[in-house]
Amino acid sequence: MADVTSAAGMRSILEDGIFEVLGETRPVSSLVIRASSLRHQSSVADISLAPLSRVRGILVNQVLRLLSIGAHVVSPFDEALGAWRLEVVRSELVDFVDQLDGDERARLETDVTAHAVTLMRSLGDLPGSWRPRTAVRATQHLCSNAVILRDIIDLMVGTTSSEVASVALFDVTTSPLGEGAERAMRYHALVQTLRTSVVPLRTSCFSTATGEMWSLDVDTDILVRSTYEVLDAIERLWREQ
Repeated sequence: MADVTSAAGMRSILEDGIFEVLGETRPVSSLVIRASSLRHQSSVADISLAPLSRVRGILVNQVLRLLSIGAHVVSPFDEALGAWRLEVVRSELVDFVDQLDGDERARLETDVTAHAVTLMRSLGDLPGSWRPRTAVRATQHLCSNAVILRDIIDLMVGTTSSEVASVALFDVTTSPLGEGAERAMRYHALVQTLRTSVVPLRTSCFSTATGEMWSLDVDTDILVRSTYEVLDAIERLWREQ
C-alpha cells in the first residue's frame, strides 16, 4: 500500500530541527535549500558548475525531455539546442554558446552527443502509460517561510493516486556518481513526499558520463536520513549568514 502517513512525521522533524538551529531568530530572507545544497558540500570549486559543463547538462536534459514525449532524436546536439533556444530565447549561457569558435563548438557537440547517446541507449522508449513528465518543480515552505525547500525532478513516472506506491523519480547527471548523488536522491524523495503526502516508490540517479545508475527503494529510513542531511545544510547556510 502507498505510504500516506510518513509525510507528517518528516515535516515535524524538519520543523523541530529548524527551530533548534534558528531559535527565536528569523533570517532576513528565507534560507533556500536545493538538491545542489546537498550534492556539493565542499568549498573546492566544482567543475560541473563551469559554463561548458552547465551547457552540457542543460542540453542532455533537453534530450531527456524530447525522449519523454516520444520524439525520435537523430541529432542530439542540434535538436537539444533548438529546443533550448525555443524555451529560453536569450540567456547568458545561450550567448556563451553563440560566442564559441568553430573548434570549441565542435568539441561541445561531440561531448553532448556522447552523453546523449549513453542516455538514449539506457533509457529506451518511455511508454505513455507510465505518465512521464519532466522538470517537475516542487517548493515547500517550513517554519513560516524561514526555510524553503526547492527541487526539480528531471523525470518522474507513475501516479500518486494509486493504492500502491508507483512514483519513480529519475535524476540525470553528466558527472560520475558519488556521495553527493546519494544525498540528492534522498532529497528528491523527501521533497516529493512533502509535496504530495505520498512516499514515492523509488528514487534513481543516472550518470551519462559512465552509464551507471543508482536506485533506492524509498522507505522511512531514507526519508529520515534526508531530513537530517537537510538540517545540516540549513545549519551550514545559517552560519554563513
